[in-house]
Amino acid sequence: MITQSCAKIWLQLGMEKHPDSVRVADLHWGHLEPGQKLRSVGGVFPRAEAKASIERMKELENEELARQLALLGKTAPPPPAPVAVKAPGEGTAQISIDDFAKVDLRVGIVKSAVAVKGADKLLHLSVDIGEEQPRSIVAGIALAYKPEALVGRKVVIVANLAPRKLRGLESQGMIVAASVGDGLPVLASFLEDVPVGARLK
Repeated sequence: MITQSCAKIWLQLGMEKHPDSVRVADLHWGHLEPGQKLRSVGGVFPRAEAKASIERMKELENEELARQLALLGKTAPPPPAPVAVKAPGEGTAQISIDDFAKVDLRVGIVKSAVAVKGADKLLHLSVDIGEEQPRSIVAGIALAYKPEALVGRKVVIVANLAPRKLRGLESQGMIVAASVGDGLPVLASFLEDVPVGARLK
């Protein structure tokens, strides 16, 4: 995609030579001749459709889950039953935009992950969100993710949640994950590269 963008821009500028035949040293300001006509201008990068992107993200999550379960010698659980979509406000308390703004959602990268002794469902993570020290976070995702599979993965955490102790470990935030019925949790992730510490809003 990116490798083709230069050629598209070059042709839209009305250049006769193919960009592959031009040396970088020959490029400079004022290279366009006076009166040079531009060709038809169009989008260089296709627009990502939200629906298709979300569906692809779900497919990748399911593929990763199946891969991890295969490593454990297990089979993937049957797909969860469709969740009934409720009308806005039905069965859920509505909040204002000011309430939502109070939640500090940050992008972090998992630096280390280990199982919590005596707790089958808990993992102890060290998550870098761009602060001086990584956050200590205890998450109930051990049944869905092996510790070594999480290292280097970007996640979303609630950064301004009051710290609490779990199994004697301080948890300084909460990992954001989807959970439907009795299914395993699925971590929120990104299709694009997002910098550590970026805030979701």
